[in-house]
Amino acid sequence: MYILIALAVAIIIFLAVITIRAICFKPPTAVSRSIAEESFDSEGAVRALAELVRCKTVSRFDENEEDDAEFEKLVSLLPSLYPNVFKNCTLTRTEGRGLLFKWQGKGEGKPAVLMAHYDVVPADEDKWDKPPFEAIIEDGLMWGRGTLDTKVTVNAILFAADHLISQGFVPENDIYLAFSGGEEVNGPGAANIVEYFKENGIEPSVVLDEGGAVVEKVFPGVSAPCALIGIAEKGILNLRYEVSSNGGHASAPKPHTPVGVLSRACTRVEASPFKCHITEPVAQMFDTLGRHSSFVYRIIFANRWCFSPFLDAMAKRSGGEMNALLRTTVAFTQMSGSSAPNVIPTEASMVSNVRLNPKDSIESATEYIRRVINDEKVRVEVINGTEPSRISTTDCDGWRKLVAAVEDTWQGAIVSPYLMVQCSDSRHYGAISDKVYRFSAMALTSEERATIHGNNECITLDAISKAVEFYIRFVKRL
Repeated sequence: MYILIALAVAIIIFLAVITIRAICFKPPTAVSRSIAEESFDSEGAVRALAELVRCKTVSRFDENEEDDAEFEKLVSLLPSLYPNVFKNCTLTRTEGRGLLFKWQGKGEGKPAVLMAHYDVVPADEDKWDKPPFEAIIEDGLMWGRGTLDTKVTVNAILFAADHLISQGFVPENDIYLAFSGGEEVNGPGAANIVEYFKENGIEPSVVLDEGGAVVEKVFPGVSAPCALIGIAEKGILNLRYEVSSNGGHASAPKPHTPVGVLSRACTRVEASPFKCHITEPVAQMFDTLGRHSSFVYRIIFANRWCFSPFLDAMAKRSGGEMNALLRTTVAFTQMSGSSAPNVIPTEASMVSNVRLNPKDSIESATEYIRRVINDEKVRVEVINGTEPSRISTTDCDGWRKLVAAVEDTWQGAIVSPYLMVQCSDSRHYGAISDKVYRFSAMALTSEERATIHGNNECITLDAISKAVEFYIRFVKRL
């Protein structure tokens, strides 16, 4: 009897604690401020982006398949598209198609870096509704490869700078406009720009690259749009798995062929997900967006000390973005075997793409996968990879200025840190700064996000203008 009473009291106390914590788990009081309108030539910004999109700057892993003339064509257009930038900024070109503009400021404080890439992935032109390199404008949309990723950002940075220079604006400190032409193939452009900074003793006060965006319906229980700013990004690891045999005729197979052995290895890895790690970027995201959730979800996010296993189980079951935030993920993407249907291969192989949680590394992830497979017949080798990025601070002026510029441009959006699951050029800047942020200055639907690297990539004309507006606001604060 006493045990039941004690149990009932414990349950009541537990429910009271988690309920009170959820009630107190609410957003900070919003501080109102006056927001000035930014006036600029939005039609000119659209025309400038169209010129960039018409340059077929497709990067490929085989450099012999690239068209250098198209990259040079884009660079040659910049002085006419952004004349004030070229009159007032110095341009340094680095190896790997790097372009680095220095915009001289009034003071000698630490400079800011605004970065993007001007290369694009290939387009399967036959599957597009509009030609991908003609920048056709219809019904308030511009169609074209790179409109979202990321020529819109290249244009927004340069157009904002050009506009501000025309108004006589001079930044408080130097601003570097840094662009690379090989991000899509992990080219050396951004890395060489960082080396330039190192050699010249330049430590940025803030670095802003592509990354999150203003999106909706990405967090449980939150209906308002969320502006997600990456403060770190996962690492990337490509692994090759190989199994050898003596081959033979398919009419008399042994119990397990090389392909069968690989398939078993694949299922073992998929059945044994990596351990859940709620890293600092994800913890900050849960703390920020969780406060805006419906009450049921606020109970969960306000009491992660007891509900983390629930979040883990939910993420494992659903997969997708939430799961990618919480753990290292493994996606098997390629497999090869015999060249004939009736021949057992002498060698079969498969490849997986691994995205590394900041708590894991190339070495630890590779060893974990080997242990899970537990089969000496399967050789696991690293093809290539990069470690997870440095985690940037959110307790600095650069972060606060960035948040203010986002809030003023997309009023009503909830600004939150997050962990970027893709890779970007910004990872190189971790060597010289812990103030590296990843935000693509656009409001995007899930359908629009799906066209990035896909067919029919397009952008609204309003989004083109908003991107310029954002950079004008941000630059004024730097």
